[in-house]
Amino acid sequence: MTIQALRATDFWGGRHAGDGRNAAPARPTLKTLAQATGLAVATVSRALADAPDLRPDTKALVRRVAAEMGYVPNRAGLRLRTGRTQVIALVIGTEQSVMNNTAQLIVSLAAGLRGTPYHLNMTPVLRGEDPLRPIRHIVENGLADAVIFNQTRPRDPRVAWLMERGFPFATHGRTIWSDRHPWADYDNEAFGALAVRRLLARGRKRIALLAPPLEQTYARAFVRGATAAAEAAAAADPGISLRLLRGITSDSPGAEVQAALERAFARGADGLVSASSAGGMAAVAALEARGLLLGRDADIVAKEAIPFLSLFRRDLIVLREDVERAGTVLARAAIRAITEPDAPPLQDLEVPADDELQDQGEPRT
Repeated sequence: MTIQALRATDFWGGRHAGDGRNAAPARPTLKTLAQATGLAVATVSRALADAPDLRPDTKALVRRVAAEMGYVPNRAGLRLRTGRTQVIALVIGTEQSVMNNTAQLIVSLAAGLRGTPYHLNMTPVLRGEDPLRPIRHIVENGLADAVIFNQTRPRDPRVAWLMERGFPFATHGRTIWSDRHPWADYDNEAFGALAVRRLLARGRKRIALLAPPLEQTYARAFVRGATAAAEAAAAADPGISLRLLRGITSDSPGAEVQAALERAFARGADGLVSASSAGGMAAVAALEARGLLLGRDADIVAKEAIPFLSLFRRDLIVLREDVERAGTVLARAAIRAITEPDAPPLQDLEVPADDELQDQGEPRT
């Protein structure tokens, strides 16, 4: 029997000749799919679980028929049979500076899971919340097969806790244990250095840095790269200076960021590097509030994930972070951590392209 020979009503409990009424459609089951494909129920179940020893065409057939029939797995039953949920949980921060990245990351993760048996659930981490709490809740209640999370710290307690338990995960950002776990990251040290060099090339000498919270790994890398570039230039021109803005971060409320940046420009800053698009917009507002002109009195470099800053102000210097690439890698990394726990962790570093900095290409395997 082939799928073409079957009618949806044969399995879905639709109207049959002589029954005199419309019955509510029955939910397709593994047995339904087995009858439709001519395969054993066990084979259908393993195909939906992406069993590595099954032929790709068998798995493709089962997934196609499942999609045509609207099959939705019973998560509770699946967990009882296999110990898995076929869910990957994204645990993500909601601070202002990351919101530009969040939508793109969610879309790219969902796209990366398309055609696999895994589904994406999202759990937000609110400001001031213990970031380990939602991770523990997911793991201890068996709500997902793997977790993906961001805003990593060098000695991130979430990473330590998950590695200790052998639970699959992947991080958007690195830690001191990055050789031992999956991750995707943007080279913020290279970004900091490149941004400072861009400002120096425009003749700017008094540069301010708007960094993320310094307890996060990428913030430290950003400051390290910017400082190294400024120190190298200052060796030839002592008039060059770099100042990290204290008491404010790219995660701070917009009004506070703008006020701090107005003070920086009032004190003579003629260049600013922001690690976020929101910070770049606040810097433009601060500059214009002082009656200064972008591109004439000062220049601003900002990083973004979704291209809109150049539409906001043409004279902004904008560097792009490819969050779509990161999401695609993280989806693959999480699946590998689930299905091949002994394989090397999938890792990927995006390096901002410049005359001196070239993209490193494909993810390391």
